Amino acid sequence: MYMKNEKIGVYPGSFDPITNGHMDIIIRSTHIVDLLVIGIAVNAEKKALFTLEERSDMVRNDIKKAKSLLKSKIEVVTFEGLLMNFAAEAKANMIIRGLRAVSDFDYEFQMAGMNARLEPDIETIFLMASESHQFISSRFVREICSLNGNVSSFVSKNVLNKLQNKFKVA
Repeated sequence: MYMKNEKIGVYPGSFDPITNGHMDIIIRSTHIVDLLVIGIAVNAEKKALFTLEERSDMVRNDIKKAKSLLKSKIEVVTFEGLLMNFAAEAKANMIIRGLRAVSDFDYEFQMAGMNARLEPDIETIFLMASESHQFISSRFVREICSLNGNVSSFVSKNVLNKLQNKFKVA
């Protein structure tokens, strides 16, 4: 049950896998919303390494480990289709997006403009990645791990184990 003036944010992504950078944005987002809905997207254009269920489990596990740092309620939900339809169904009044670099801004700025046309009552909020996480991306983490590189400082121990199992890395 949602209260009328409750601040509900949606933090969407593929989370394939969830990184410490994602967790940084999640933790900081809970300081500005009453409820954070983490929307794990099915994206047919991206070939995911992990199944939707595996990604959901990893996100839930990392959130459980960070519970003491979280300042609001969190729900983890999977969705398919248009983000703004999902956000409206979740009764969100804001979309949370993380920015790592100027190159992210260009794409995110265009998407925020389109989303505002689709759902004018839902604002897009940009959070800059913390300095220690600005270069982390799921794509880089997957690539480095597939080449037997050390990604332990970019992901939780749980995610590291799942990556190493996927790539059969020791």
